[in-house]
Amino acid sequence: MRVLVIGSGAREHALVLALSRDPQLTALACAPGNAGISGHAEIYGVDAGDPAAVAALAKDWDADLVVIGPEQPLVAGAADAVRAAGIPCFGPSREAARIEGSKAFAKDVMTAAGVPTAASEVIDNPARLDSALRRFGPTWVVKDDGLAAGKGVVVTADLASARAHAMTLLEGGHPVLLESFLDGPEVSLFCVTDGETVVPLLPAQDFKRVGDGDHGPNTGGMGAYAPLPWAPSGLVEDIVARCVQPVVDELARRGTPFTGLLYAGLALTSTGPQVIEFNCRFGDPETQSVLALLRTPLAGLFLAAANGALGDFPALEWESGYAVTVVVAAEGYPGRPRTGDVITGAEADGVLHAGTRRREDGAVVSSGGRVLSVVGTGKSLNKARDRAYKLISGIHLTGSHHRSDIAQKAAEGAITVP
Repeated sequence: MRVLVIGSGAREHALVLALSRDPQLTALACAPGNAGISGHAEIYGVDAGDPAAVAALAKDWDADLVVIGPEQPLVAGAADAVRAAGIPCFGPSREAARIEGSKAFAKDVMTAAGVPTAASEVIDNPARLDSALRRFGPTWVVKDDGLAAGKGVVVTADLASARAHAMTLLEGGHPVLLESFLDGPEVSLFCVTDGETVVPLLPAQDFKRVGDGDHGPNTGGMGAYAPLPWAPSGLVEDIVARCVQPVVDELARRGTPFTGLLYAGLALTSTGPQVIEFNCRFGDPETQSVLALLRTPLAGLFLAAANGALGDFPALEWESGYAVTVVVAAEGYPGRPRTGDVITGAEADGVLHAGTRRREDGAVVSSGGRVLSVVGTGKSLNKARDRAYKLISGIHLTGSHHRSDIAQKAAEGAITVP
């Protein structure tokens, strides 16, 4: 099987590594890729946001399956273009990808499907903002209604900060979504679906704030771990039954079946799981932890989903133990990152590349905000944490920073579900 992966981050590096272990694989390519991915797959240049260019590359390369990693190409309709070229694609259509592309659309789908979620209101006019803010908070949750790479959300107990973020979005022409705050630990659950059957992966938890103790601004994610030792028995089955399957069924009822990876971000509240958001693709950095533990060949799973055959696919097999991912970020991130610095120690097993490129002299240099994802595995969370942080100690990138507390509370048994 010839598989083409679209994307350039650590998520795509994790996908490429997992796909490369599939015995069905005969060729593997990634576009546009990065310095780390180039060691495992053929690299091709492509504008991932141009559906026609993605489809043309897939056709020229003679792909048997295309796997689209980031949300931007999916929301732009890249999966539709690939399928129109006659090539199976793991990724939802443009219409189905609106589950992430528009938070208002996602709320409408969840309401129709009876999915438990936070109360919300969309504001598109500054004149309505203050009265709407009075109906929410404290704590206030203010979101960009469109794609924001994980950084369009402000969660704050300060009304002035909530209002300032909302005004910035509105002045930029972006509708604002206000939501009620959901207390309780958060869970990320990835589900592979062919538009009918839902196959859940291991649950994970990520860390959005830039600093230890969940301080500082939101980022695209500073780390993650899987599975969750504190998760209640039957949690995954409950989430699928109450939250994921109803949304898959509702999208199919609307004539826009979802094929690919449906990602549910949830809070485990005192009244049970409630959905914070749905995404139309694998999450980063949770993917790096989840796929590090998957034993089932990935290409076959993705092809079954693309071809509507998940109902006949064997149960997934997993390694025992845990995986912890820690993100190494460039100086300045999540603001404007410093780039162009040489990275050393990034070739070790378990180090996945995100914002990297290879110079003509062969040196690997930083090219983005989240530069590396460092993955440690072990029979316990503490052993997995130790492995990840030991790997980080061997990496040098001028001015870089990372959190030192990824999975620490879980390892200490300090997380409880209401």
